[in-house]
Amino acid sequence: MSEEDDFDLNELDDKELVEQIQDDLYDGLDAEVTEGTEILLSRGWDANDVLGEALVAGMKIVGVDFRDGILFVPEVLKCAGAMKGGMGILRPILAESAEDTSLGKFVIGTVKGDIHDIGKNIVGILLQANGYEVIDLGRDVPVSDVVDAAIKHEVDFIAGSALMTTTMPSQREIIKELKDRGIQDKFKCVFGGAPTSKEWAEQIGADGWAENAAEAVDVIKELT
Repeated sequence: MSEEDDFDLNELDDKELVEQIQDDLYDGLDAEVTEGTEILLSRGWDANDVLGEALVAGMKIVGVDFRDGILFVPEVLKCAGAMKGGMGILRPILAESAEDTSLGKFVIGTVKGDIHDIGKNIVGILLQANGYEVIDLGRDVPVSDVVDAAIKHEVDFIAGSALMTTTMPSQREIIKELKDRGIQDKFKCVFGGAPTSKEWAEQIGADGWAENAAEAVDVIKELT
């Protein structure tokens, strides 16, 4: 933060503070987002309202600008880091209230044989920012582990990314595994990745496909 922007957040009224938190989140300023979150809570704000009006609303702006090519991967990851600062304050409070405000639950991962995870990470970030609960399985995830996690966590969606042509068949294997276990109708499967296509997703029986992380959120909202 420059000297001209160096002011006391406590001097802002609630509306100004919410807007400042969103600006600081957009700029990837972790400490400022954390401080702003703490101030709103100290003023009696409900944790869910802080999450929705300040952090989630701010990340939605990030998502739109990422979709439109105004922001790029490094900047989005920096914004996500700033959001984590605020979430570190809110998460224990939200857990205590045990109020389920999730629009749906995901397991997400990069498929077996594939170690590329930047796109998958951004999808997870944007899903969380839009009100979904995300269980990130990481990268190079075996098909059986994906299905086991979906069952264990009682999710609504399975999302799998493949960034190489050679790993695309793992997406098809996830659906085959669900069919073999007789549980395909319990989950919606959404896939993506550079070598994949809408035609590929339809061919393997997926419920949805997205060309990029920002589009993934729109596709999933349509399926929710």
